[in-house]
Amino acid sequence: MSASAHARRERTELAELMLVVGPDAPTLCEGWTTRDLAAHLVARESRPDAALGLVVGPLAGWTARVQAGIADQPYPDLVRKVRTGPPTLSVFSLPGVDAQANLVEFVVHHEDVLRAQPGWLPRTLPADLADELWARLARTSRLLYRRAPVGVTLVRTDGPGAPITAKGGDPVVTLTGRAIDLLLSSFGRRAVAVDIVGTAEAVAALESTPLSL
Repeated sequence: MSASAHARRERTELAELMLVVGPDAPTLCEGWTTRDLAAHLVARESRPDAALGLVVGPLAGWTARVQAGIADQPYPDLVRKVRTGPPTLSVFSLPGVDAQANLVEFVVHHEDVLRAQPGWLPRTLPADLADELWARLARTSRLLYRRAPVGVTLVRTDGPGAPITAKGGDPVVTLTGRAIDLLLSSFGRRAVAVDIVGTAEAVAALESTPLSL
């Protein structure tokens, strides 16, 4: 299955899960309910003026106000917009953008909702999707771990792929797990099945460092 097809499926399954758990369910995004997360996804694809605040600190307040306004609409309408995707004139509607910009976004947020629920069970991802996530992590790990105060090596357990040196340095902390769990960990999520090996001081230093784009 293509990356675009996987991104569309993750979008659909996330929307279905959001309806099942309801608007006030927790997510792994600190301080956000499912309503907040849905509003973020809609704003990201339909309000480029607000999306700038995700990467430009001084505009974060404007982004928050736009997102809050979007969140005020009826929850079923909000989730429908997540499911149907960007408006025609959005840059996210251009060919190829879905595969490049949305695959990791929707996989991570799907897990953000799933793993925040009581009694959640891990998903078994298609092998080609896991391979694609590992490839994406290999390309972005240095950016994601740029703030790490120690060396970081990522080792995959659910398929092929050489270990990733996400951050050079000494001492080194090695994280081992499935591609999806290593990806989530690199975005700062804690609800992951990852083995961490290193000195106590190095592990503590890494775990206390906020990771994000």
